Order: sequence, then structure tokens, then C-alpha cells
Amino acid sequence: MLNVVDLCVEIQGSRILRGVNLEVKPGELVCLLGRNGAGKTTTFRTLMGYLRPVSGHLRWHDQDLAKLATWQVAQQGIGFSPEESEVYADLTVEENIELPTWTRTRGRSAAERIAEAYRIFPKLERYRKRGGAELSGGERKMVSIARALALDAELLLLDEPFEGLSPAIIPQVAEGVAAIRQSGKAIVMAESNLHHVPEYIDKLFVIERGEIIYSGSLENALASPDVMSVIAGAVEL
Repeated sequence: MLNVVDLCVEIQGSRILRGVNLEVKPGELVCLLGRNGAGKTTTFRTLMGYLRPVSGHLRWHDQDLAKLATWQVAQQGIGFSPEESEVYADLTVEENIELPTWTRTRGRSAAERIAEAYRIFPKLERYRKRGGAELSGGERKMVSIARALALDAELLLLDEPFEGLSPAIIPQVAEGVAAIRQSGKAIVMAESNLHHVPEYIDKLFVIERGEIIYSGSLENALASPDVMSVIAGAVEL
């Protein structure tokens, strides 16, 4: 269970997040939807320990995330796939995916985790020896998500998993996300494009100027003129 309560974050003296509240239960797929600059990445970076909150509470099970370093957050079972993918160019696909098995050694064996990553993204198994610099944007995104998965994480934070991908590769990434969800792991997906939000999400949060202005079902959001007016004005439709 992830609980974010009244989270406030400042960057260089500017208030970026203003009282953000999120809740993610085990096995849920939750989407954080908002325009670029609305606060999605800042929320993720704070959860991962890159940024420290001014106030508020971040709790993952019985742990206070606000007191942990990034590597300690990862050891608690939270995996992060950033928007830029951040695949190591001088490592192979195989080596990139293996890295988290050294970071978090408890739980399933490294071989089991790596096998699951290739099962979710079978295309990567064919590219095991290919260097990170030789991959397309979509392939780097797959590696980034597979690497987070190899942490044996209970919760995955996926920042803009479909941003900038070609129409041909988006279905492959979407199938991988759906398979991860079916495996019972919780996922929080940040998105700026409403069309990339899966219809089967458990809960939608809409963020605007650092504040959550809606939380509930996707169906109710689409039926709300007030919510849609914000989405239409902030999100590519």
C-alpha cells in the first residue's frame, strides 16, 4: 500500500507540488494524468528519494519514504522507469536488465527475475547482446521497464511510458504493461496524453499545477464536464 498525504515539494524556491494525495493498493494500476509541467515527474522523483518534500507524508507499507535514500527506496521494492528511459549506452541489453538484481538481492533469484523480464518483453531476448546505444527509442523504453521489473518490485512507477514512441511500438509496450499488471504488481503510470490511458485502470488522478483536481474512475472523469475541461485544456487529445 502506497499512501501520499498532503505532499508539498519546492524546487529552487518555487512550490511545485501543493498538497498532493495519492493512494495505491496492491495490484492496482493507477494513472496520474496531466499536462507537461503539471507535477507528475516531480511526484515520482520525490517518491524515489531524488527530491525531499517540504511537508506531507510518504508511506510504503510501514516505511517512511521521505527518510530514505534512492537506493533504499529501491530496496523496499519500488522500481522506477523514467521518461528518458536512461538505458546505459555502454552496456548490453542483458547487462542493463541484470543491474537491479545486484541492487536488491532478496526475494526471487536473479535468474527468475530476468526470465520474467524477457517473458514480458520477448523482443528483448533476441537483442540480449545488443548495446544500449544501438536501440531505438521504443526498445530503450522496453529495457527501462524490464530493468525496473528485474528489481522484483511490488510497485512500478512508469513515467510517460508511451511518450515519443512510434505507433508501431506502442502496442508492444502496452501489452507489456498489461502483462505486468496481470502478474499482480501495482503500477503508477504518469501520462500527458489521454489516449494512452488504458481503459482498464483502477483509478485516475488528474494533476494540474501541482494539485490533484480529480481522483476516481476513468469513466466518471470522462463524464464530468469540469474534469474534461481541464483535460482538454492541458492534455493532447
